[in-house]
Amino acid sequence: MRRFLACLLLASLISLPLHAAEDKLSPKQAEQVKKILRETLMENPELIADAIQALEEKQRLQSEAEAKKMLQSRKKDIFEDPNSPVGGNAKGDVTLVEFFDYRCGYCKSVHDAVMRVVKEDGKIKLVYKDLPVLGAESVYAARAALASVKQKKYAEFQDVLMRHKGGFGEDVVMSLAKEVGIDPDRLKKDMASEDVAKILKTNMELAESLGIRGTPGFIMGDHIIPGAVPEASLRQWVSDARSKKMK
Repeated sequence: MRRFLACLLLASLISLPLHAAEDKLSPKQAEQVKKILRETLMENPELIADAIQALEEKQRLQSEAEAKKMLQSRKKDIFEDPNSPVGGNAKGDVTLVEFFDYRCGYCKSVHDAVMRVVKEDGKIKLVYKDLPVLGAESVYAARAALASVKQKKYAEFQDVLMRHKGGFGEDVVMSLAKEVGIDPDRLKKDMASEDVAKILKTNMELAESLGIRGTPGFIMGDHIIPGAVPEASLRQWVSDARSKKMK
């Protein structure tokens, strides 16, 4: 019985701040509650792990709900920002948004699948959101990629950068730029643009507001999908998004 009561008390404390719970009890009752909890937890320490797990699940669900609410309020920033490069079919009937970092191994591992799905489907608008979260070289590569828009080479350059294995020092990035026909001198000048810095700042702030704290992160329809995803799942999300639009 004591264990059962302790479980109920732990559950109530998870859903109610401790000071609020104490306000509903007399000093004597509050002391009794603390005593029961203390003794029961000493006898059953696994209850602590259960309580932490329940709290984490509650917080996860709250975060998901807040992220979905934010997704609805920021649809234009996510799907229609004119400063975000676009690939695939710009007039596609569904839109896939990807937040990524060129030094992210998970982003690289899923890159081929994303490109394949977009190409084979033919009706997907792909919105690129550079999100350099892995250090200075990530930022340098992202600035170069966004600056390449001025030379109409973003999609090609993004693909080359994503496939590159190794660091992204200046010499490497400029060498890769030359491979796709980009003028390095012009690229360096455009990289210093305030517009490029503004795009990266906007992407960082948008990702944070949506609860995307790592890469890759995908958005399809009303779903925020964190992490690398199997190709089959990506195809299914595209199919689901298209079906919803047809209803």
